[in-house]
Amino acid sequence: MKLYMHPVSNTSRPVRLFIAENKIPCDEQIIDLFTGEHYKEPYISLNPNHMVPLLVDGDLRLTESSAILKYLASKFDLPSYPKELKKRAKVDEAMDWFNTQFYRDYGYGLAYPQMYPHHKRPTDAVQAGTIAWAKDLTQGWFKLLDEHWIANKQYVCGDTITIADYFGACLVTLGEVIRCNFAAYPNVARWIGNMKKLDSWSRINEAHYGFANSVKEQSFHVF
Repeated sequence: MKLYMHPVSNTSRPVRLFIAENKIPCDEQIIDLFTGEHYKEPYISLNPNHMVPLLVDGDLRLTESSAILKYLASKFDLPSYPKELKKRAKVDEAMDWFNTQFYRDYGYGLAYPQMYPHHKRPTDAVQAGTIAWAKDLTQGWFKLLDEHWIANKQYVCGDTITIADYFGACLVTLGEVIRCNFAAYPNVARWIGNMKKLDSWSRINEAHYGFANSVKEQSFHVF
């Protein structure tokens, strides 16, 4: 198997973390997003979506980190994606929530327009409005994550780690780049603390924290 990825990519990080923690045999190849390699051959022939990650396993080419996590957990029969139907459905539900409602506003509304020039809106007024709108919505999603999805549990779907935690924690910690403060959401902060105890967390996220450090002088609008 080979994973095409970039270590700063917020959708590559959960897959890389899951592979590392479960010692899954898988080669890695960096696709340099900062030089536009994902828009060039030979990568676009492998993945016409021109995004990362991409998992290649024999004749299977699989995009979307949520789908890759489910595939790997199933292929290697790992308990982090439970077989029991109702438990698995709850994991799927949580992953879909992170990937849609939550990340739409938090990632593409609040964070990315401030982090990356190609996500910046065409005028200052539109940019400011987008960020203000997304900030309000994001705070609502964080309140829901804190009080409903996690509440008094150790992890998103109970007291055992699942692939929803790998996926969700890497999306949530995107906010560390723009210096979001999670103190108002104690259950979220506790959960992220649990995830950071994973043996591979620091190594897999080294580039993520390096990127955060590189923009530490930049001003961001956050909560």
